[in-house]
Amino acid sequence: MGTTADEHGHFVLPSVPEGKHNLLATSVGYIAVNRNIQVNAGKETVVDIEMAEDNAQLKEIVVTGTMKEVTRLASPIPVEVYSPAFFKKNPTPNIFESLSIVNGVQPQINCNVCNTGDIHINGLEGPYTMILIDGMPIVSSLSTVYGLAGIPNSLVKRMEIIKGPASTLYGSEAVGGVINIITQDAAMSPRLRVDGFATSIGEYNTDVSSSFKVGNSHSLVGINFFDYSRPADINNDNFTDVTLQKRVSVFNKWSFGRPSGKNASVAARFVHENRWGGEMQWTEADRGSSQIYGETILTDRAEIIGNYAFKGTEDWQIDYSYNFHRQDSYYGVTKYLADQQVAFAQLRHARKLGKHDLLFGLPFRYIFYDDNTPGTAEANGNNMPSYTYLPGLFMQDEIALSPRFTALLGGRYDHHNIHGNIFTERVSLKFSPDQQNTLRLTAGSGFRVVNIFTEDHAALTGSRQVIISEDLDPERSWNVNLNYTRFIPRPHGYFNFDASLFYTYFTNKIVGDFDTNPNEIVYSNLDGYAISRGLTLNADVAFSGAFKMNAGITLMDVYRIDHRISDSEIPQFHAPKFSGTFALTYTLEPVRLSFDLTGKVNGPMYLPVVPNDFRPAQSPWFALVNLQVTKSIANRWEIYGGVKNLLNFIPSNPLLHPDDPFDRPGGPYFDTAGSPRPDTNPYGYTFDTTYNYAPMQGARGFLGVRYTLP
Repeated sequence: MGTTADEHGHFVLPSVPEGKHNLLATSVGYIAVNRNIQVNAGKETVVDIEMAEDNAQLKEIVVTGTMKEVTRLASPIPVEVYSPAFFKKNPTPNIFESLSIVNGVQPQINCNVCNTGDIHINGLEGPYTMILIDGMPIVSSLSTVYGLAGIPNSLVKRMEIIKGPASTLYGSEAVGGVINIITQDAAMSPRLRVDGFATSIGEYNTDVSSSFKVGNSHSLVGINFFDYSRPADINNDNFTDVTLQKRVSVFNKWSFGRPSGKNASVAARFVHENRWGGEMQWTEADRGSSQIYGETILTDRAEIIGNYAFKGTEDWQIDYSYNFHRQDSYYGVTKYLADQQVAFAQLRHARKLGKHDLLFGLPFRYIFYDDNTPGTAEANGNNMPSYTYLPGLFMQDEIALSPRFTALLGGRYDHHNIHGNIFTERVSLKFSPDQQNTLRLTAGSGFRVVNIFTEDHAALTGSRQVIISEDLDPERSWNVNLNYTRFIPRPHGYFNFDASLFYTYFTNKIVGDFDTNPNEIVYSNLDGYAISRGLTLNADVAFSGAFKMNAGITLMDVYRIDHRISDSEIPQFHAPKFSGTFALTYTLEPVRLSFDLTGKVNGPMYLPVVPNDFRPAQSPWFALVNLQVTKSIANRWEIYGGVKNLLNFIPSNPLLHPDDPFDRPGGPYFDTAGSPRPDTNPYGYTFDTTYNYAPMQGARGFLGVRYTLP
C-alpha cells in the first residue's frame, strides 16, 4: 500500500489491516526512514516522521558552479554540497569552526592572541578563498579576516564549495576556491527553531529563528548570541588560550509573493562583536596600554542582500548587495581603525538556443577602504582612502554536445580603475557515460587585487615594521582540475566516491618576507612563481539508514620559487602535505539515538619561525576528534552532548617571548638602545604570535538542546 504526502507533508493510508507493519518513507534529497508500526482495529494510528537531508545525493540542486540552478550530477563544474545536518554532527558557534571537518578546507587561526583567522582551500591562504552569501560577494576582504566568526550556522540552508579558480563568474579573490553560503528559505523554514549549547569551559551559544507570513510574503528572523567570558591559561604563559568574545547577530529575510511567480527577496544582517585576548590580568581599562598587553577588536557590520527577477518569459535578474564593516582594534599599543564599504550589483540573463545554454552578466563592484595605516596614506602622511571601481562583463556557454558529453566555455573582462584591463577565462568538459559515473576536466585563470592591511593580520600586530618595497601588481593564476565521481546505489544504502587532481600556477604572487629581519615584514611581487598541486579523495557511505560515513584525505604540495633568494622550493606555511577528515554516524532508530564521531588529522606543516627559533619549523602529526550523542524526543526536541578534542591535544609554545610582549628597551631582554641583550636574549627573540597549528583548547564537554515547531 502506498500514498504521496501533500504540500504540508501530511499523508493518509486508509484501510490498513490490524497488526504489525513496516512503513517506508522516501523523498528526493532526504535519507529514507524505515519504521515498524502497530495498527489496532478501530483506532487511528498517527505517525510523525522527520527526515534528515542527504547531502550525498547527486540529484540535489547546486548554483555556484554555473550561476544557474542545475542538479549536482549535471553541473559541468564539480561542486561539493554540505547541509546543516552534516554540520550538526559537530556543533559549533559559527561557520568558521564548522568547516574544520570538510576535506581540503582548513580554518586557520593566524594569531594566538586575538584568534583572527581565514579559510584555506587546498593549501592556499584565506584571501584566495571567495566567501559568498546567496551568490554575492558580501564578505569583503576586511571581514574575510575579522568577520567570518560572525556568521551563525542557523542561517545556512546549504553550503556549496568549489575548489579552484572561479574568477570568470565571480571576479577577484575567487582564485583558490569559492564557498557559497546559501541562506534559509523564508517560505520553507519552521515557525520556530531554537538551538542552544554550552561547553564546560564557559562558552554559550544560542540560535533562535522564526518564520511568519504577511499576505503573500514570507519572512524569516534569526538571532544568534555567543558569549565566552572566562579567561583560561592551560600552558601557564600568562596569556589567554582563546580570546574572550561577546557576539550578537540579527538576520531578517523577506521573500515577496508576486503574481508572476518570479523571485523577489531581500535580506539584512547586523553583527556586533567584542573580543579580546592577552595577558590574564588585562581589563578594558588597559585598552591600548603599554603596561599590560592585550589585543582587542570591536566589530560592527551591516549587510543587505537582494535579488529581483523581471517579469516576462525572458530570464533577466538583478542581484545586489551592500555591506559596511567597521574595525576598531588595538594590538598592544598599535591602533588599527578601519572602515570598508562594498557595493555590488549584477544584471544577468540566461537563454537557451538549441544546444547552447547561455549566461551573460554585467557586474559592478565598488569598494571604499580607509584606515590609519600607511596603506591609505600619501607620501606626506595625509590620509588617502582607497576607492576601487570594478565594472565587468562575463559570458558563459554550456553546450550539450551529446546526452553524455557537455562542454562549458566562459570568459570575463574586468576594468580596475588602477590596474586597468583584466581578462580571465575558463573551459570545462564533462563526460557522463551513465548516471553513476562522471568525469570532469576544468581549466581556467584567476586574478586577485591585494590589500595587505585587510588580509594579513601579521601586518597589523605592531610587532614588526611593514615595508612595501615596490608597486604591487595583481596576482594571476592558471589552474587545471580533473575530477571523477562514482555513485553506486545499493538496495539498503549507497556508496559515493569523488577524486580530484588539482594544479595551480601563480605569477605576481604577493609574498611577505618574515625571515630576513625578525623586526620587519617586506612585501613584494614574487620574482618567480608559486605552485599548488595535489590530490583529494572523498567517500560517502550509507547502509540501511543506521550507519553513515563521510571521509576524505588531501595530499598536496604547495611551494614557491623566489629567484631573489634561490632556485630552491620554499614551502608554504600552514599547508600540510597530508590532511584527512571523517564523520561517522550510527543511529539506533528504535530508541531514536544517534552517535557521531567527527574529526580531522593533520600531517606536519611548515610554520613561521624566526632565526634560531627553539621551536620546530614543522608541526607534529595530530588529530582533533569529537564525539556527540543525540537523543530525539517527540519529533520536536533533540538533546545532544559530547566531548570536543577527545584526545586532549594541545600545541606547544604558541607564543615567543610572552614574558616581554612589548619588547621593552631597558627591560630583561633588550638594552636601553633596543638591542637584544647577549646574556638574556642571545638570539634576538622578539614577541611573536603567528606560530599556530591547532586551537589552544584541551578536551571539553558540551551539552545542548534543539526545539523545532514546524
